[in-house]
Amino acid sequence: MVKKFSKASAAAGTADSNLLGTVKESSSQIWLAGLGAFAKAQEEGSKVFEALVKEGAGLQKKFRQFADAQVSDVTNEVSGKITEATSKAAGAWDRLETVFEERVGRAVGRLGVPTKADIQKLTERVEELTKQVQKLNGGKAAPAVAAAAKKPAARKPAAKKAA
Repeated sequence: MVKKFSKASAAAGTADSNLLGTVKESSSQIWLAGLGAFAKAQEEGSKVFEALVKEGAGLQKKFRQFADAQVSDVTNEVSGKITEATSKAAGAWDRLETVFEERVGRAVGRLGVPTKADIQKLTERVEELTKQVQKLNGGKAAPAVAAAAKKPAARKPAAKKAA
């Protein structure tokens, strides 16, 4: 430890030489203590650095797990919302299609256009009548009916233009 200068030695005649010796010895001890602290810091510094790197790696791993969990939660929530929106859109489209079909059906009915059901009934009736005709003819096909020949319409003479 650093030597302290005593007042008693200062009173003596050798005060200057003792003071100088004490200062030299103290400064030497301070220099050596500084070198020792530097060496200790250098030696311990690498250990502290390695410990900080390990701690940082652990924190990074925890943060990454937390971030992944958050991303997963958000992805699941967004996926659920998309599924819900898709089903609502499909339901709305189905309702729109049904309304459109009903309105078109009513409009076609007002115009007197036969529906698919009307045509189906007529087809079944024609098939039934065909079977009855075949029974009456003894299982033979119905005789062909001669179509009445239509005369072509006479042309009208073109009107002359007045000059």
